[in-house]
Amino acid sequence: MLTQVEWSKTNPNPLQSGIVEIFARESAVIEHLPFVNIVGGAYVYNREETLPGVAFRNVNEGYVESTGVLNQQVESLKILGGDSSIDVAQVKMGLGDSSSRAIYDSLKAKSLSATWTKAFFDGDVSTNPKEFDGLNRRLIGNQSFNAGTNGGALTLSMLDDLIDRVVGTPTLLLMNKGVRRKLTDLARSTPNLQWAVDDFGRTIALYAGIPLGIVEDDASGTPILGFDETVGSSDVTSSIYAVRFDPSTFHGIQVGPIEARDIGELESRPAFVTRIEWIAGLALRHGRAAARLAGVLAPA
Repeated sequence: MLTQVEWSKTNPNPLQSGIVEIFARESAVIEHLPFVNIVGGAYVYNREETLPGVAFRNVNEGYVESTGVLNQQVESLKILGGDSSIDVAQVKMGLGDSSSRAIYDSLKAKSLSATWTKAFFDGDVSTNPKEFDGLNRRLIGNQSFNAGTNGGALTLSMLDDLIDRVVGTPTLLLMNKGVRRKLTDLARSTPNLQWAVDDFGRTIALYAGIPLGIVEDDASGTPILGFDETVGSSDVTSSIYAVRFDPSTFHGIQVGPIEARDIGELESRPAFVTRIEWIAGLALRHGRAAARLAGVLAPA
């Protein structure tokens, strides 16, 4: 089970590697989420619901039979992609084939990365069966709670509560920049705020050793985690998510890594085409693999 950047190293095609790097660099989710390759259009697994009973016993005493409960889950793969084209004349008048096409290919890759990341949070099969269900559809019960009846200002106590609702230690805390600014301000005088450098050489903040992943805009330029969520009478709140990515809790599924194919020049018109496509989905294997703190008001 590897991240997209790690998968791309197993097939070092220059075009594909460049596209994969853009995907991961533009999305904290895609940068950290590990994926497993599967065969077929769906992934079937068992989610642990209840542990079997055990007991201490006396000598010559038997055990009471007890069996744990496993619920079978099925996750479907979804297809996301697009064609990037550039007129042959533009290439001839531009900077050369590789440079000119790379600009358009990178724009398409950024759009796909933003679209997939938005679905990670807001995907809803009931309204669009072509996409997968995101976290907002999956997190129920104690795994989603509000900062207040009508929203509330972020506190470190709320953040600690969010972290504790995830089994083990979360891999990431996901939020927008405004919430990150408030969090680092609250934690600045505590030992819980640390700084590190990520795989792309960027300085990132950590809270209690957990990286803060910044979620920005979707393909239309609209903030994915903007201050536009409604809690009670307030419609200017946002959410923070804690997620634990690993093989036993939460990971991605795919037919193969993000694919970039050079289609070449079209017969129908003088244009070079690159097709970028990804057949992938999500597998939330543990009921406490992620949690959401909603109703966080924008910092003053």
